[in-house]
Order: sequence, then structure tokens, then C-alpha cells
Amino acid sequence: MTRVRVEGFTISLDGFGAGPNQDLGNPLGVGGADLHQWLFPTRTLQRALFGHDDGATGVDDDFAARGFDNVGAWILGRNMFGPVRGPWPDMNWKGWWGESPPYHVPTFILTHHARPSIEMEGGTIFHFVTGGIHEALERARVTASGRDVRIGGGAHTIQQYLRAGLIDELHIAISPVLLGAGARLFEGIDMRALGFECVQFVASEKATHVVLRRQGHGCPT
Repeated sequence: MTRVRVEGFTISLDGFGAGPNQDLGNPLGVGGADLHQWLFPTRTLQRALFGHDDGATGVDDDFAARGFDNVGAWILGRNMFGPVRGPWPDMNWKGWWGESPPYHVPTFILTHHARPSIEMEGGTIFHFVTGGIHEALERARVTASGRDVRIGGGAHTIQQYLRAGLIDELHIAISPVLLGAGARLFEGIDMRALGFECVQFVASEKATHVVLRRQGHGCPT
């Protein structure tokens, strides 16, 4: 049974999932990198990025690892792929992560501007979807072949899938930093009215991890 999940999406104490003024020098907006102090050192991310096991273990790594478990496809908003806005000026930009992104499965990018798919090292294939969130999810489900689809963000992309009632579960990490401005994840979203409840709440030294699940959409047994 394919589930649609948000995993490891981090917000500040004042609710922002990214800082303002995203550009090439600030991929997560100004101050946004501070959100992910819990994630960067984990063994899971070090393995996904560099292929080695030298990272930290513990609560944060456990949550990072669950974010990759049983995931057969990702969906990302265009800002999660790069800083370019509007029509593609050329085909040179291939994502924030270099030649070997951490996704390792087919990854669907929401955009208004068509572009050929890009095959990267490590199993990541970027597909560019111009037909909106439903087309992206339909294609991701087919590609995932029974595994789960992970909605990677950003905040606006997650909001669209929440409003459409298409997300089954979210893992949100709350980082002990203040951003003051940026993209608020739950702006205009009534999670209770959408049927979500908190099913897990765990704190580490660097983040508080919260799992929200839509009622009637539990883990398959």
C-alpha cells in the first residue's frame, strides 16, 4: 500500500520552514541552514550524500533514517531543485546537491516550464512535471511500485498536497531557532480539520520530532 509522507521537514520555533531571500548563496533562505543542525551530522545523511557511515547516531539519526525507509519516489517544488525562476535559461543547473543527490530514486519536480529528465549518479532521476500536483503524484505512485511517495517540500508544495487531502503522515522536526520571516508551513492550514493527530513526540538535544497522522491512515501491518 503506497502512502504519501512528509519526512524530516524542519520548521523554526516561529513556524518557518525556510528563511527569506533564497538565492544561490542561501539555498534555504537567509538563516535557513540553521534549521537543519539536527540532520546534517546524522549517519543517514552522511551515507546518503557521501556513502560513508561516519555520522552521528541516536534519536535524530533514527528519524532521518525513517525518512528514507520504503520510499520509492520523491516530489519536490521547483525551489527545492534550484534558485532559477521563470523559463530555464539553459540546461546547466542540475540541482543543489551536485552530481550525486541524496534521493536515490526517481524525483518529480513541480514546475511551469518543461525540461527533459536528468539522470544523476546514485539512482536519482529528476523528472519535470508541468501538470500540477495530481499529475506528479500519479506518476510518482506508478514509479514507486507499491512503495511510499515522499513529499520533500518546500512549504508551499506541502500546503498544496495537504489542502488536497493527499498526505497521510508528516514527520516535522522543530528546531530551536527563530527565523523571523520566510515560508510558514502551516500558514492558513487547519490540521485538525484535515483529520490529523499527533501520534509521536520525541525530543533530542537539537530538535523536537513530531509525527502527525491523518485518522484512518495508519501504517500498514
